[in-house]
Amino acid sequence: MGKIDDTLKMFKELTDAKGIPGNEKEPRNVMKKYITPYADEVVYDNLGSLIAKKTGMHGPKIMVAGHLDEIGFMVTKIDENGFIYFQTTGGWWSQVMLAQRVTIMGSKGDVTGVIGSKPPHILSPEARKKPVQIKDMFIDIGASSKEEAKSFGVKPGDSVVPYFEFTPLKNEKMLLAKAWDNRIGCAIAIEVLKQLQDSEHPNIVYGVGTVQEEVGLRGAKTAAHTIKPDIGFAVDVGIAGDTPGISEHEADSKIGKGPQIVLYDASMVSHKGLRDLVVKTAEENEIPFQYATMAGGGTDSGSIHLTANGVPSLSITIATRYIHTHAGILHRDDFDNAVKLIVETIKKLDQDTVDSIKFD
Repeated sequence: MGKIDDTLKMFKELTDAKGIPGNEKEPRNVMKKYITPYADEVVYDNLGSLIAKKTGMHGPKIMVAGHLDEIGFMVTKIDENGFIYFQTTGGWWSQVMLAQRVTIMGSKGDVTGVIGSKPPHILSPEARKKPVQIKDMFIDIGASSKEEAKSFGVKPGDSVVPYFEFTPLKNEKMLLAKAWDNRIGCAIAIEVLKQLQDSEHPNIVYGVGTVQEEVGLRGAKTAAHTIKPDIGFAVDVGIAGDTPGISEHEADSKIGKGPQIVLYDASMVSHKGLRDLVVKTAEENEIPFQYATMAGGGTDSGSIHLTANGVPSLSITIATRYIHTHAGILHRDDFDNAVKLIVETIKKLDQDTVDSIKFD
């Protein structure tokens, strides 16, 4: 890897950090390191979501949330021969899992493993045509027995994380890493507070790293109850439709063409008044953007908007190739433009504006 600037260094530390739902300590510590210099205070909810507060004027409370957790696995049992069985944490497609390297976060340190299954050479011709089911997979850590696996420090309940190192591609704006879903959202929350450091803003901004998004938008619920925001932004990854085989009807977003403004997903219909304000802000500032919808899946906005008596909320996402695999690709420009769009919108969100958009 060539010269690495401060932002790329932050990306690397965030994405290389290991944190499945329920064990987000490593990415939380990285986010804390990077966001603390721009926050008046950093606190936590009781599930472990990080909440960094920055006060401009004492106006509306604005929540900008990325989630700390990544999809992974949890050890459920060790068989007599030392092979590891597991539960998925978050959504996995079985075809992207086999022969992939993983790291088990054991009590004596990290343990390397690979996901295995019965070899195709001994399967019937019919069985070979079918994808291997996740229930028939296991993790091989090179142990010869249950006792040896335990001696490595592996036990049920341990986190298992995909192994991949952050790597800029030859086109240096194209960035390859695990866990873009959703360390890019955490990076956006950090950078928003950084860019507001020397700016006047008529509100209180909360940069949040939520926990357990991949298993049901859980940390966003507890963090939003802690903050009681007036406006909520979830920042996450979205579907890129610019690879072979995808029609524009299925997904038309392209990486590098601006952040996605999510109109609808399975967790929320986006708030029309807030959405219109964000679109107007993008057009005024000549910030590129794309519209997106997702019939399946959701983001932290799904929990935030249902807090207390309701929170006008919007999801702003970064088109990312190969999400929910070991390796995703996104574009640096989309990060920069998402930050700019959120910062410019926050500068407009005084109490009168918040009140005026509620019922638009």
